[in-house]
Amino acid sequence: MSPTAPVPGFDALSPSLSIEAVEETYALRLDGSVFAYPSYINRVYGLRTEEGEALVVKFYRPGRWTFEALLEEHRLIADCAEAEIPVVPPLAAADGSTLGTLELEIDDGTIEYHFALFPKKGGRSFDAESETDWRRLGSLTGRLHSVAAKSAARHRLRFDEGLVKGWIDELRLLVHPEIRDEFEGVVASTLALVLPRLRSMPVQRIHGDLHRGNILERPGEGLLLIDFDDCMMGPPVQDLWLLLPDRASKCERELGFLLEGYGEFTSLEPGSVGLIEALRLLRMLHFLAWRARQRNDAWFAAEFPEWGGRGYWSREVESLREQVDELDRELDRTSF
Repeated sequence: MSPTAPVPGFDALSPSLSIEAVEETYALRLDGSVFAYPSYINRVYGLRTEEGEALVVKFYRPGRWTFEALLEEHRLIADCAEAEIPVVPPLAAADGSTLGTLELEIDDGTIEYHFALFPKKGGRSFDAESETDWRRLGSLTGRLHSVAAKSAARHRLRFDEGLVKGWIDELRLLVHPEIRDEFEGVVASTLALVLPRLRSMPVQRIHGDLHRGNILERPGEGLLLIDFDDCMMGPPVQDLWLLLPDRASKCERELGFLLEGYGEFTSLEPGSVGLIEALRLLRMLHFLAWRARQRNDAWFAAEFPEWGGRGYWSREVESLREQVDELDRELDRTSF
């Protein structure tokens, strides 16, 4: 698949096919009930066995990750579980694997849906307010990183110069012609400000999408880490700044407590906090590129009817420009 090709969607996958695939792969008998959970990238269904056990199946978007990359996600979860970090490991199928595959015939040939089954673990969102809350978040992230650093992920994305340039190359082919010059100007500024920092940035296995929506609180048990779908080789500070309620410069108190808890288990490289606004800019580019790959999905066209038009690109380029300006101002105030 070329980098600019739309990622295949889920039009061929139905709840009934999902049930059949889970029953066959995991040697289970389900009661036929299906509950669809909201998921921007994958398809996630709540299921129940005939004995009443609640389960959750995740069908990964085809073409996004290789089979080997998905197993590396499961390996990170398993490493965390072995270290008694609160996570939800996938269940083993009848053949011992944690990953199943459903192959379907479509008009253009065949399509493969890889999937994993998990025990259902409920919880409520964790809204950090007190000093103790922020230290708890920092401690949990520090524990995660101390374990994740012990080995690498060869098949996951690596946060480096090549990855960023790939996103930009994808978007160049899709940006509206009337906005192209503005886009190129923003891109030039982005690369000049960010690439020197990427080249010297150490990376390790990280969660990759550790916003507060992916941390649940289970009464009587504590915090629970979920959704390792975006795990990658990246800078550890990526998992910390996503937890903050605003820019680092506007929530220094919360960041301080977060780093105190983090420091109980591991430490950041000097200058890591100064990477935050650069990483925010790169996350914006990543999100734009990922949206572009979904442009031919039926649900996406209905949800984002203005995607690709002049107005859409004008707004997105302006948002990028504002973030470039913020990064430029930060570099005037401090140094990496």
